[in-house]
Amino acid sequence: MSKKIVVIGAVAAGPKAACRLKRLQPDWEITLVDQDSLISYGGCGIPYYVSGDVSDESELRATSFHVVRDPAFFNNAKGVQVMTRTRALAIDRQAKKVRVENLDTGDQHDLAYDQLMLATGARPFELPIPGADLDGVFTIANLHKAIEIRKRISQGKVSRAVVIGGGAIGIEMAEALTDLWGVETSLLELEPQLLPCIVDWPFAAMLKQHLMEKNVSVYTGESAMHLIDDGQGKVIGVQTGLRRLEADLVIMAVGVRPRSELAREAGLAVTPWGGIKVNQRLQTNDPDIYAAGDCIATTSLVTGRDTYAPLGSLANREGRIVADNMAGIPAMFKGVCGSFIMKAFDRCIAATGISYEAAQFEGFDADYALTSPPDRAHFFPEQAVVILQLVFDRRSRRVLGLQAFGMMNDSISARVDAAAALIAKGGTIEDFATVEMAYAPPFSSAIDSINAAAYVAENLCDHRLRRIDLDHFLRWMNDMDREPDWAILDIRHPLEAAPYVEKFGADKWVALQYEQVRARQGELPTGKTWIIVCNAGTRSYEVQVFLDHLGKTDSMVLCGGLNVISRLGVDWFST
Repeated sequence: MSKKIVVIGAVAAGPKAACRLKRLQPDWEITLVDQDSLISYGGCGIPYYVSGDVSDESELRATSFHVVRDPAFFNNAKGVQVMTRTRALAIDRQAKKVRVENLDTGDQHDLAYDQLMLATGARPFELPIPGADLDGVFTIANLHKAIEIRKRISQGKVSRAVVIGGGAIGIEMAEALTDLWGVETSLLELEPQLLPCIVDWPFAAMLKQHLMEKNVSVYTGESAMHLIDDGQGKVIGVQTGLRRLEADLVIMAVGVRPRSELAREAGLAVTPWGGIKVNQRLQTNDPDIYAAGDCIATTSLVTGRDTYAPLGSLANREGRIVADNMAGIPAMFKGVCGSFIMKAFDRCIAATGISYEAAQFEGFDADYALTSPPDRAHFFPEQAVVILQLVFDRRSRRVLGLQAFGMMNDSISARVDAAAALIAKGGTIEDFATVEMAYAPPFSSAIDSINAAAYVAENLCDHRLRRIDLDHFLRWMNDMDREPDWAILDIRHPLEAAPYVEKFGADKWVALQYEQVRARQGELPTGKTWIIVCNAGTRSYEVQVFLDHLGKTDSMVLCGGLNVISRLGVDWFST
């Protein structure tokens, strides 16, 4: 029996569901409704369109075989009717009708449905500050905004820009403006670090340092107070609590909020923060109404709590699951790990699961293993250091998250993707230690970096390794008098250690090469708490084990070693 299906929202989840359902049920009548004129585009590609990596906006709307996904395409190729410039006003659940309005003519009418899908997406949050409505102030709301931003830049109207918001979109936009167009760009973030709630502070600090090396001015822990008017309605700057930043263009990238008003007004369950509540079949509390994409609340597979994951990749998978369930094929969406990855110039940063800070907040007996191995075989010409942090629960030994920072290549995505799959299944430290990863020297080390991180976690969990936390170490380095009995034992090559011995003095920075520790350990002064350092931390752990064997147990390892320190931009580190 034929059914009428109405899908509200035609960017990601909606088109995916409509096309999948039409393949499963060719005789069903499926209608896509969207208030915009541009539909089915890759919103996550907008920064790359602004930068010029994507040459034309139509590429964001095109299929892999280069046909633009417009209403005619959906009607002719997919058999799906599309109503653009049409806003859904209200849902009558009893009568199973949706009231819609044509935004060009003002005409209103009802669309009957047997089953309804909400894919209403999200809207950007706009800061409630004076000047937010000035000309030259943009949010990344849709493709129209991106087209206008790129138009102004390409016409030479923008020489200075301020991006407000240090999340993924804000960072990507700052790169887009700086890298190709040479716009003098400042990035402003209210929180003390970039990517707040996504990565822990060392990873945010490494990212910040790299952005500044690429001529992006980054201001964290600083908020925009108001936008400055030139007297004719155009923005010319941003006033913070500490400074004035000149700007011809201001981009607000301070997050998005689910578009759930339609659902709430129809009596559907919505979280306090606006996500539409759905079950694992992606049904709302009305079994004939489904929801997917950026408008829904989903479940964290780590904490079990409601979470928000506005990603095009998830929206597409959710759309397929909605279609299957509507067609009578049982399918479930169990939740998300919260996987994230982004490019920042020639670096990559990624995470899955939850951060160490979040794990502590959630009440886990949380700890972390920080490592800095090569991203492929150490003898391979193109190898580079990757920083990894494995977050785990000491009681259950369950892995809660993985973070990574390194070169812009394939190494990080492979490890984070593997970690996401393991975390989704409740993987433990031992699962990470033994997981099989494809090996060849151009792609990985024989001991894969994800296995190595788990080995460090095992040693921490089983009390074989004692470390000093990175923030504690940096505080001491800035004020060595706070712990007068502490000293550095640098086991690198003497030429590497020499500048630090000279800078800090032989009583605070002792050089004893790794290969000579066993023979010369008797030369180490007594009465010291040794902080053992090397480049990555691996040799430091071996030396700690050896000293413990001798009864010299007052030592700590700087996990991740000076590979991590070198990427933080600390003023005392010398390359």
